[in-house]
Amino acid sequence: MMEKLQEMQNAVEVSKKKLDAISVEGKAEYITIEMTGNRRVKNVRIASEAPIDAEELEDLLTIAFNRALEQADKINETEMANSARGIIPGM
Repeated sequence: MMEKLQEMQNAVEVSKKKLDAISVEGKAEYITIEMTGNRRVKNVRIASEAPIDAEELEDLLTIAFNRALEQADKINETEMANSARGIIPGM
């Protein structure tokens, strides 16, 4: 049992490293947010030609962030399931 737990812990660490190397983007008009598969924001870009006020900017940032987070969640979920497959029966 302890051997299986150690194996699973090692697989999770490998998966986390893979997820750090994966980038996803969420876009909303003039805003782009780049995030890792581990759900860490790497970059926020606002197009220089963006003719928007502060309230609209806040709304677009929220939309772009949530879109990037959705993509990162999907990738993270898939990678963690793959790392558990073969270690935990039925996964």
